[in-house]
Amino acid sequence: MNQKRITDILNVRLGKENYQKLMRINNPKLHQFIAKYVRLCNPAKVFICTDSPEDIQYIREAAIRNKEEAKLAIEGHTVHFDGYYDQARDKENTKYLVPKGVNLGAEINTMDREEGIKEINDILKNIMAGRELYVKFFCLGPTNSKFSIPCVQLTDSSYVAHSEDLLYRQGYEEFVRLGNHKRFFKFLHSQGELTEAGLGLRVSKNIEKRRIYIDLQDEIIYSTNTQYGGNTIGLKKLAMRLAIKRASEEGWLVEHMFILGVHGPKERVTYLTGAFPSMCGKTSTATIEGETIVADDIAYIRRINGKIRAVNVEKGMFGILQDINSKDDPVLWKALNAPGEIIFSNVLVTEDGNVYWNGKDGECPVKGVNHSGEWFPGKKDKEGKEILPSHKNARFTLDLKTLDNVDPKLDDPNGVIVSGIIYGGRDSDTLVPVEEAFDWIHGIITKGAALESESTAATLGNEGVRVLNPMSNLDFLPISIGRYIQNNLDIGARLKNPPRIFSVNYFLKDLNGNFVNHKQDKRVWLKWMELRVHDDLGAIKTPTGFIPKYEDLKKLFRKILNKDYSKEDYIKQFTLRVPGHLARIDRVTEIYKVRVPDTPQILFETLEEQRERLKNARARYGDYIPPDKFLIE
Repeated sequence: MNQKRITDILNVRLGKENYQKLMRINNPKLHQFIAKYVRLCNPAKVFICTDSPEDIQYIREAAIRNKEEAKLAIEGHTVHFDGYYDQARDKENTKYLVPKGVNLGAEINTMDREEGIKEINDILKNIMAGRELYVKFFCLGPTNSKFSIPCVQLTDSSYVAHSEDLLYRQGYEEFVRLGNHKRFFKFLHSQGELTEAGLGLRVSKNIEKRRIYIDLQDEIIYSTNTQYGGNTIGLKKLAMRLAIKRASEEGWLVEHMFILGVHGPKERVTYLTGAFPSMCGKTSTATIEGETIVADDIAYIRRINGKIRAVNVEKGMFGILQDINSKDDPVLWKALNAPGEIIFSNVLVTEDGNVYWNGKDGECPVKGVNHSGEWFPGKKDKEGKEILPSHKNARFTLDLKTLDNVDPKLDDPNGVIVSGIIYGGRDSDTLVPVEEAFDWIHGIITKGAALESESTAATLGNEGVRVLNPMSNLDFLPISIGRYIQNNLDIGARLKNPPRIFSVNYFLKDLNGNFVNHKQDKRVWLKWMELRVHDDLGAIKTPTGFIPKYEDLKKLFRKILNKDYSKEDYIKQFTLRVPGHLARIDRVTEIYKVRVPDTPQILFETLEEQRERLKNARARYGDYIPPDKFLIE
């Protein structure tokens, strides 16, 4: 379309007030994008949202008016339901649109770009007829920063728009300031035809036409016939895919990581990042009592003046509710039960307008309404599967500033210096609760690239299957896994003192199937890592890394949790389980050899060196080796 045609379309379809708002942004490329999809999707109305409180309030009220959210008993709280079969990221229908001849590897879901754009445009034609289109502007990362990326979101879902207002920094004025800025991320979402669910809320009907397509070439995300946040909140994991590609081209990283300020001696604050797959303790670690949170999910990471620095891409949290309780999660518990702007999704709503989620304090209600409609104990779906009161992947959405422990550097445009990186997953039988890598390469390979986790309810499919998930980022990679691993190796390779790398495992079980960690033990593991970063503590060297000394942990448990820590518990937690480690190396090596043709050779060398150390230890001490058999460094 020529510029006159674009202007004519926008002038007619937006109306005077909204047209003037848009024209404050002097960016023809932006105008063309909006005009194209206004014309294709054919909404009845278009609302251009600025950063003003009035415009943001309009979105908030629209979510209630459109019956995508309903008010709850606590002031500011609302509830949203996704359709019964629209409860998690749809990995099968999330595809990268790539030109002919481009191969991203067997692990990455792709389709021909031309075919994908034709299909999605056919689905989008007139999809918004009779509804309002919301045009939102955001900034990924702090505004006016080296880290920031401007974004525009088009959606006919007031729930999605409201969620993004809580999760992201407003970006309308940033677009005005940038003017004719060539590169910005673009998101187009439609929930499609709706049907009624519990509480009269409206949910996506045509799930068979659910599509989440990622056009890497034009940096556009398309999402249709779905409401679930992981498929629709474009700036979250979908934008992450675009950013990873850009970062790979420019020499920085986009990681599935929290950023946590761990408070050490003499008012020292040490910033650690952590990558965990969903439902593996990531949010509970990021919000842990006594420390301060910068980010809970996604970090942009750059090497600046010989240091690794990171920012939170977001300003809010889209967190998992299951098992949050007053004892184990006091910071989150307080926020979730106080007045303030929070969206709950896929929880049980009682007659008095309160919510219940699985694992919440108190007795489970005997009736209520959830994502399946009217609920009662023992209710089953059409497949005969029991429906829990709250979905396992039920969520909350809030602004981080709702939390008492938000870090003062949340919006620092320079980010924070990263001193340590943590990788954690679900491993019931092998990895110790906390361990430090020997060096950067050893850490990136054995703790990051070899990260395995037992699958959870956050993605569609079977639970409990052990899955290789490099750096907890596999689902979001738009580049080959081998290239991604090399990018991670490169960013710390030339640094004099790169961040220390650790692994944690909160899910280790004994032979009777009981967890050997308490949920609050992670507070001790974090303090140990903080002290190790500054060389304030020694450690025991094992074939797989450095582990804590018993005497150090005994003191930390008493100081932090005011509890005794027995030698018996220490041995149970930190015994080296050689068979599990060797089996893990076999599994990981085989996957990389067979399925990742561009795997860096150093990965195989590093894993083989670890195998030899384990075999030598087994020859001396047997399959299960208590920590006191190894040397204290």
